[in-house]
Amino acid sequence: MAEQQGAMGISLASLPRTSVEPAMSQDTAIDVTVETMRDIARLETIWTELEARASHSFYLSWLWIGTWLRHLPRGAQPHVLVARTSSRTVGLAIICRRKTWSFGLHARARWLLNETGDVRFDRLFIEYNNILAERSLADATRLACLEALAHHLRHSDQLVLSGIDPDFELAACRTAGRAGLLADVRADDMARWIDFAKVRQKGGNFRATLGRNTRQAVSRAMRLYAERGPISFRTMEATSEALAAFDLLAELHQVRWGRKGAFAHPSFRRFHEELIARGVPTGAVRISRTLAGDQTIGILYNFVHDGRVYNYQSGFLYERDGRLKPGLVSHVLAIEDSIGRGECGYDFLAGFSGHKSRLANAEHPLKWIAIGRDGPERRIEAKLRGARRVLGTVATNMKERLFEAQRVSGSTRYQSTCSRDRSLIYVSAWRNW
Repeated sequence: MAEQQGAMGISLASLPRTSVEPAMSQDTAIDVTVETMRDIARLETIWTELEARASHSFYLSWLWIGTWLRHLPRGAQPHVLVARTSSRTVGLAIICRRKTWSFGLHARARWLLNETGDVRFDRLFIEYNNILAERSLADATRLACLEALAHHLRHSDQLVLSGIDPDFELAACRTAGRAGLLADVRADDMARWIDFAKVRQKGGNFRATLGRNTRQAVSRAMRLYAERGPISFRTMEATSEALAAFDLLAELHQVRWGRKGAFAHPSFRRFHEELIARGVPTGAVRISRTLAGDQTIGILYNFVHDGRVYNYQSGFLYERDGRLKPGLVSHVLAIEDSIGRGECGYDFLAGFSGHKSRLANAEHPLKWIAIGRDGPERRIEAKLRGARRVLGTVATNMKERLFEAQRVSGSTRYQSTCSRDRSLIYVSAWRNW
């Protein structure tokens, strides 16, 4: 798979295991190495074998990771983080090294978990990020990997962990503290989602669980759309149909967002075309159209993993009549379709948009953190970042208050807030580095 390399200045195979052995017997002690990736086919074999023994998010599936590796930008430096017991591989992740300059005289290295450090390419935006770990040794494996990385950061190096959940964040912060390092929260966000268990507890009728104003908005929009012909929700079963729908999604998305849109960068589109071609036949990628008569008013690009649907991207046909809500209608139909399939949830992923607050009944926090040594450079960055976060919080609160006022008054301006380019969330988080 790879040639072992002292990529961080030392071979990590000889790390002391005292931090993980108290929870395990000697024969399950975990060795961690960082290795240069040379053979993607060999890595696929090892990754998919471990994947079958792990509980993980879609973003740690080989479908995502393998496609990502095949489209890495020029200059990316991927390494494989491998955790092993005496008998098998129990942990895997991709660690990319990238040199950066900020306020110091010398370049420093950032080691990024399942990211490249290339701002444009990383607009693919990983969430629920983690280390792929065997289910029976998951906590110990992740702890061993974090200890290995934290104890061997050089000077001003940083370990960057993006889009992680509270459990992984807690483990990372505790590890940093033991190593004499600081963990800075560079950004935080909330992934809002619909827990279908709550819907089923109330009888299984999703629309009946919504607030009165939201139900009325959906009903009114569907009546207006029905004047054009029957409303239908169609999942693209064939890869060719899915790719055609994706082309239209990209067109609608860029009309709305222009140069700030996710599809402004060509590598973004190529990545997703391959992901769709590989994921649609297995059901891991689900692209759907919402139609009013023969007219497509909405396209959803979703991932499906472990009974949960993740809404990754969307494109909607916006019109002058603010009563027409293509996003709200498309999501409601997709949620009802998912409930009918017996799935367990529908996740909007990170970022604030009006429809997420209207439809979600649960939320999950995500954070973007960096671990490194203290110093003048870090303190200057922290002060600048703090100022940005204050301004960002003020702007977010103003948006949420405006949305609430519009929702209560029934303002047609809701349409302007019901879609959000998720890649912009990443750019905002990355600028805070």
